[in-house]
Amino acid sequence: MSIILDHVSYLYSADTPLAVKALDDVCLQIPDGEFVGVIGHTGSGKSTLVQHLNGLLKASSGHIYVDGEDIYDKDYDRKMLRSKVGLVFQYPEHQLFEVDVFTDVCFGPKNLGLEKKEVELRAYDALRKVGLPDELFYQSPFELSGGQKRRAAIAGVLAMKPKVLILDEPTAGLDPRGRDEILGQIKELQRSTGMTILLVSHSMEDVAEYVDRIIVMNRGKVMYDDEPREVFAHYRELEEVGLAAPQVTYILHALKERGFPVDVNATTIGEAAETILRAMGKKDDRKAQRETNPMQDAVDPARSGNRQKQGL
Repeated sequence: MSIILDHVSYLYSADTPLAVKALDDVCLQIPDGEFVGVIGHTGSGKSTLVQHLNGLLKASSGHIYVDGEDIYDKDYDRKMLRSKVGLVFQYPEHQLFEVDVFTDVCFGPKNLGLEKKEVELRAYDALRKVGLPDELFYQSPFELSGGQKRRAAIAGVLAMKPKVLILDEPTAGLDPRGRDEILGQIKELQRSTGMTILLVSHSMEDVAEYVDRIIVMNRGKVMYDDEPREVFAHYRELEEVGLAAPQVTYILHALKERGFPVDVNATTIGEAAETILRAMGKKDDRKAQRETNPMQDAVDPARSGNRQKQGL
């Protein structure tokens, strides 16, 4: 399911003296099957942006096309849109309310008017996709851990079988282990289903590790829209708008300044480890070559003199 934003702007408190432009002439294309990160400082417009994609907010001007159809057309079915573009809010566990997890996940597909068997099959499949153990299906959602509640809430959206899944700060408040588990499960879901996923996050490490493309919002505008290594190459500019690059970016630049031939555009921990090991190997090779190559003394008189003084 492709999404196109065509010169979209949005004003909060429009037609009042307190009007604030939250989106300013935004043009974007989100093709089918892409994993996109949306980042920006508080108030940059990122949450406002994603709430337009399933019709929760209506643009003050501009158009949004989903699979080629303008969602603002008079006859467009917005109920269908919200079943196809699923939005999981920050702290989604606050939306859990049924007596047990399974019944809660059944709520969405049941409201689509599906038969009971289909509703239950969807709920079971969604809970398995988010990695929630079977023994927790019939527990009260309020007895689950924070990470388990988050999985249950995401399953409730997945049971609607959306073609696009939007997650607004899905790891907020979780410890590092819980965060990695949730994001790993989401990445695996995207790989296995080909679903389009938009991840809104404050964490540079999260988007660097998992997404294919990053949209940077600043003051309601798109500041950057590119793959992670290209976006984080502008880490100085990101700092100027209250953001940063992943920690590995700063580590690699520090190593580069100390003479290590590292790839400063590596963004994930795995990429950083690979380039650091490769650079250390090259540096060790050069050191060994200097110590064993007699021709080096011919071009380095100071080194030759030192070796003679040492009786070498």
